[in-house]
Amino acid sequence: MISLGIDPGYQRIGFGIIEKKHGGEIKLIKAGLLKVRARNIPEIAIEVKAGIQELISTFHPKIAALEKLYFAKNQKTALRVAEMRGIIMLALKEEGMSPLEFSPSEIKAGITGYGASDKKSVAKMVKLVLKEPTLRIIDDASDALAIAILASQQKLPATLC
Repeated sequence: MISLGIDPGYQRIGFGIIEKKHGGEIKLIKAGLLKVRARNIPEIAIEVKAGIQELISTFHPKIAALEKLYFAKNQKTALRVAEMRGIIMLALKEEGMSPLEFSPSEIKAGITGYGASDKKSVAKMVKLVLKEPTLRIIDDASDALAIAILASQQKLPATLC
């Protein structure tokens, strides 16, 4: 089963795509950042929506998940991330997907066993789970892979499996 994980941001939106085999092995398919070149919110929204829809049409994930918005010190940034989360949710729904949502502490606990892990620990566990010790990707993509891994471990309706 193919899972898509998304780490929402304003102009840096991480994605991670994995495949969970029938034996439980989890394989990396692709990870990175959505290409967002626009500088104003309406055009950024269009690019983000198109990028999500392209990932879905290219890789055909059965499940998608993204990080919940958490309290941020910078309200302006939090509002922009919330806007992008809305666009991402819209793109997923238009593609017939009902995304799962996880809080940052749920993601950290799910991948490392400790809900207050740092980004280095998350990245290290992602590499271990994927058996990709030399994987070098930006934090946003590593976080998105952690989200995809966590999503792949959820009990899903038989129609999705």
